[in-house]
Amino acid sequence: MIAIISDTHMPKGERRLPDACCERLASAEAIVHAGDICTVAVLDALRAFGPPVTAVYGNVDDAAVRMVLPAAASVSFGGRTIAVIHDAGPAARRLKRLRRRFPDADAVVFGHSHIPLIETAADGAFVIVNPGSPTERRRSPAHTMALAELDPRGGLRFELVTLD
Repeated sequence: MIAIISDTHMPKGERRLPDACCERLASAEAIVHAGDICTVAVLDALRAFGPPVTAVYGNVDDAAVRMVLPAAASVSFGGRTIAVIHDAGPAARRLKRLRRRFPDADAVVFGHSHIPLIETAADGAFVIVNPGSPTERRRSPAHTMALAELDPRGGLRFELVTLD
């Protein structure tokens, strides 16, 4: 299982990752963070959970984070490829646009809006996922993250997890 988060915006006041999020991060095979980590210390804290971390920088990340993380990345999972970016642009035609941008990916994980989303292409062969945020829900009704697992046929299955 891959644990997927974005837009943690830490440190900020008393903000911390919810216990339910931490449990999933620690038990995952891999962790994906789709940007707005903010500081290298937070990236180091994610790495301390143990699983390998694939992360990209977001629009509020400091210069040190931008020096160590790329704007786009990918992770392989069970023979499938998940691309990762922070800002996927406007909602209109987003799925088609991301499919063109990452033609070799089976899915794209993104953040920025803090609005959780799983959208699957009509042919079922491509998925876009925004995990929302475990720490700053903004307009979303709850704090969220996402999980990715291989389905029995070898494809990817994504699930949004409410953390409140």
